[in-house]
Amino acid sequence: MYPELFRIPYIDFPVYTYGVLLATGILLGIWLAARLAAEEGLDKDTVYNFAIWVIVAALIGSKLLMVWTEWGSFSREWRRIFSLDFIRAGGVYYGGFLAGLGVATWLIWKQRLPGWTLADAFAPAIALGQSIGRLGCFSAGCCWGRPTTSWVGVKFTALAHENVGVPIGVALHPTQLYESAATFLIFVFLLWLRRRREYPGQVMLMYVLLYAAARFVIEFYRADWRGWVGPLSTSQFIAILLGAGAGVLLIARRKRAMRVKDVRAGS
Repeated sequence: MYPELFRIPYIDFPVYTYGVLLATGILLGIWLAARLAAEEGLDKDTVYNFAIWVIVAALIGSKLLMVWTEWGSFSREWRRIFSLDFIRAGGVYYGGFLAGLGVATWLIWKQRLPGWTLADAFAPAIALGQSIGRLGCFSAGCCWGRPTTSWVGVKFTALAHENVGVPIGVALHPTQLYESAATFLIFVFLLWLRRRREYPGQVMLMYVLLYAAARFVIEFYRADWRGWVGPLSTSQFIAILLGAGAGVLLIARRKRAMRVKDVRAGS
């Protein structure tokens, strides 16, 4: 793994692989969302502006949930919140998702945008961005897994240990790659589903449901501190809530779509 991609000459400033891959995932995600939204007749500039606000909210939300889950550490060293290391840290994904969802909902209401249609354009883009971003996690060493004797086990470098605290000298489950692969498969499926969806919102709700299931399982293989709610990690707890909510909405919206179809057929 290569936490540090290269150093800028003369000023000896490190460019981290994680940051490059995270930025790549965000930019590709925005581009894809705008393209898919344009196919639905939405203005690209509107989508770009929408995406920027949502991403800013997501980055802040991911940091806030990280502080909450690691409050025991931050309460003793609160100055870490204002450090460069804190800014460079990725945060907790579900904190970013919930914050981004909140801002997205507000923007949709304020600008009177077609919410479910816009959500369906963003769902594959989010999954693609996640897939690339988790490769960044793998390069940095964060979000590491439990020790394993399996052939899939990987050992991280001393530099990764110095940067994020990942254990070295022992093979670990590459949970970052597990999630990268899972979200890429979700991305491919969502692109397929989008062409065959029965009603607006189906693609986004399927993303929420599928990612919740994948994240819930992968959490069992992770070994970094993520906070706990009873016997579940914070992310598992959120995944259950979001997955259940998405499942209920999928059923409710499908029933509604079928009723509308029947009414139209009868008329």
